Amino acid sequence: MKISILTLFPEMFESVFNTSIIKRAIDNNLVDIECINIRDFTNDKHSHVDDTPFGGGKGMLIQCQPVLDALSIIRTKDSHVILMSPVGIKFNQKYARKFSNYKHLIIICGHYEGIDARVYKYVDELVSIGDYILTGGELGAMVISDAIIRLQTGVIEEESHQDESFENGLLEYPQYTKPQDYNGDLVPEVLLSGHHENIRKYRLKESLRLTKNNRPDLLIGRAFTDEELALLDEIENE
Repeated sequence: MKISILTLFPEMFESVFNTSIIKRAIDNNLVDIECINIRDFTNDKHSHVDDTPFGGGKGMLIQCQPVLDALSIIRTKDSHVILMSPVGIKFNQKYARKFSNYKHLIIICGHYEGIDARVYKYVDELVSIGDYILTGGELGAMVISDAIIRLQTGVIEEESHQDESFENGLLEYPQYTKPQDYNGDLVPEVLLSGHHENIRKYRLKESLRLTKNNRPDLLIGRAFTDEELALLDEIENE
């Protein structure tokens, strides 16, 4: 997979893409990432890429010309183009799975007050990472890149994905490691039992508990199994 990021601040990505799992994925040729400076495509002799909005208003907008000229050069028939914007669809694990299947993902990062809306006509999707405003799309592009790179074959073991939060519509159950006893705070006994079925049931119950308490919206419309309904009843009666 290839990820191309159009940004005014390519230096922001250096530390993110040169550490941990992402760096290993790049080194192992499992993903190719390029950061392209939008400023390199401006026609302005002073390298300006922004201007005041027509109709008035605060702030500066990124002009469409440098963005679209850059896009015209790097886009191919295999490209899927997204623009980071607070007016876009909200990114989640479903979209991470979707985006991870494209051969070439292009991410355009807005900045300042935003970007000329004529750019919208040339992208496939507008995407937001949450209901809040950031100074630019760069952090969102990092989040999306991380979420989809770890889903690429060979980056991490496939089994590691299966029980993660959101993969099965629930939050992930709590996990523990050594020491077994930390100042009297003990690891749940069932996890030490070696009884795989009891451990599975315990983990499912705790996933349901966490989801019910922290993200009840995830349970709306869920097709519960008989086992899940029974566990939810237990949770209610505790």
